[in-house]
Amino acid sequence: MEKVIIFDTTLRDGEQAAGASLNPQEKLGIARQLDKLGVDVIEAGFPASSVGELEAVRLIAQELKRPTICALSLANIGAIDKAWEAVKEAEHPRIHVFLSASDIHLAHQLKKSRDEILKMSQEMVARAKSYLNDVEFSPMDASRADPAYIYQILEAVINAGATTVNIPDTVGYATPQEFGGLIQGILDNVPNVRKAVISVHCHNDLGLAVANSLEAIRVGARQVECTINGIGERAGNASLEEIVMALKTRQDFFNLTTSIDTTQIYRASRLVSELTGFSIQPNKAIIGANAFRHQSGIHQDGVLKKSITYEIMDPKSVGIPSSTLVLSKVSGRHAFKERLSELGYILSEEDLNHAFQGFKELADKKKEITDRDIESLIAEELRTITEVYHLDHVEVSCGDHSIPTATVRLIGPDGQNLADAALGTGPVDAVYKAINRIVGIPNKLTEFTVKSVTEGIDAIGEVLIRIESKGVTYTGRGAATDVIVASAKAYMNALNRLLAAKKGGK
Repeated sequence: MEKVIIFDTTLRDGEQAAGASLNPQEKLGIARQLDKLGVDVIEAGFPASSVGELEAVRLIAQELKRPTICALSLANIGAIDKAWEAVKEAEHPRIHVFLSASDIHLAHQLKKSRDEILKMSQEMVARAKSYLNDVEFSPMDASRADPAYIYQILEAVINAGATTVNIPDTVGYATPQEFGGLIQGILDNVPNVRKAVISVHCHNDLGLAVANSLEAIRVGARQVECTINGIGERAGNASLEEIVMALKTRQDFFNLTTSIDTTQIYRASRLVSELTGFSIQPNKAIIGANAFRHQSGIHQDGVLKKSITYEIMDPKSVGIPSSTLVLSKVSGRHAFKERLSELGYILSEEDLNHAFQGFKELADKKKEITDRDIESLIAEELRTITEVYHLDHVEVSCGDHSIPTATVRLIGPDGQNLADAALGTGPVDAVYKAINRIVGIPNKLTEFTVKSVTEGIDAIGEVLIRIESKGVTYTGRGAATDVIVASAKAYMNALNRLLAAKKGGK
């Protein structure tokens, strides 16, 4: 079977989703998981956008040896030079140049003629080609452009050295029939198209990103650009897990394969969700909480008799455990480590010791620890990697006839104990005001969400917040059996992201 190249842009287009912001270490952590997942190309970022972004891409390029590491670049010399600076140490580097091609963009955004855009496309691909062999080019907003002009641009950039030509449905405007027709037109009308790989990059504004991508693949595209959980600009991108599992589940129809280890999908999905702060809706295909749950009596009867009656995929095939191993306070370190391994977590000895300590503390508060508790616990560990301030102690006093009061103690950058107290309209407000008195970073709370991770009165409460500072949004998450403590952890997580971003210049 022919192979479809999986190009993951979670760390570039995915991070452009409003409210998502990843620091270099978080991006590296996701990149490592994408490597385990088996993606062929990792678009690690947009180096020209900031110093911090360039360093994050370089960090990934230096460490990961198997996949191609790609940097996105504007069609100008400075941006291409920065893209090369970021990926030049990669084992398999790629530069991805993009430039608008639709008359809408040319007239209203770039204010340039078709001839000017054609010349720029050729020159900038040639510039990238002077650095490396693997060059990708995207005529942005291709689905709303004149097809004849797209043919002309593609022929020119392939002659200039492009080895991959990517057709973006930048605003999610196309329907499957239209988009498939565009790809077929390219195959029929671009004389040198066989010298390059045809790629597609579809957005989900009309909910058609996956359908458009699959139709393009069916017609002849052999690279698909996608993101974990479908995150990205506006309504997001084509979802990697949906595309991969569609190709795998319906090999009888597509007769195509990928290099993806599908058992790593669930782990990748959870990691991206935790670090970006974007929850996964329960009915999300493949990795949603309800994707393999059955409530209807008829469905339950069928699944019990033969799972294939109502399940077209085995949950284990995407890394979802079919059963739950319950741990408790009497469980040992070995059992805990084994369960982490089964869930896809490989920790260093230091991180394992720290996580096990957290597990024991949680086990003293809960009779039984489930997989979701463990995932929440490990996510908590991931969130503390880049701490500037550490939450050491929080105490509140509140009631229907008292003024909510909070006392907070933080450990500062130099290890000093910093304590303060504050009054608020509620216990969480009081905690946040006390933290603000210590940290002193102006910000505005724009979102606050609490949910239960597991069932029962002793369930872990998970808090997601977003704060805004100087027009930039930062996400924070925290989990604890006490929702006030979870709220404090979430706020500290967001503040630490803000501080790390300021330090990194991102």
